[in-house]
Amino acid sequence: MTAVYTASATATGDGRGGHTRSSDGVLDLDLAVPKEMGGPGGALTNPEQLFAAGYAACFHSALKLVAGKQKIQLTDTAITVDVGIGPNGQGGFGLNITIEAELPSVDEATAQQLLEAAHQVCPYSNATRGNVDVKLALA
Repeated sequence: MTAVYTASATATGDGRGGHTRSSDGVLDLDLAVPKEMGGPGGALTNPEQLFAAGYAACFHSALKLVAGKQKIQLTDTAITVDVGIGPNGQGGFGLNITIEAELPSVDEATAQQLLEAAHQVCPYSNATRGNVDVKLALA
């Protein structure tokens, strides 16, 4: 694969409780460990939120792409991605993901077909396939 775009970001400080910044400075955030993981939580983001936001945006684009190729017009769509983290039973941590699609402009069968097709196209889905439990759901 030849990359047409490469994003770059650097994390400093205490990792999950540190700071992250993209190479162009557009993303420039302090991070906090969530309370559920023993941290202070609060009004700072964390890696799972950043991953969920990126996955949701990417998946939404993939959904629009596959719908467009099938000449299906989608309106008022929304994609919500939930990213869970927990012990993987092997001394480390793992993720689980749920992708929930709101597709009110199409019937349920069409919505399910589009959701599954987008899951085959989305780069995040392709990166996680076989490594992370990803569930697809319709709202």
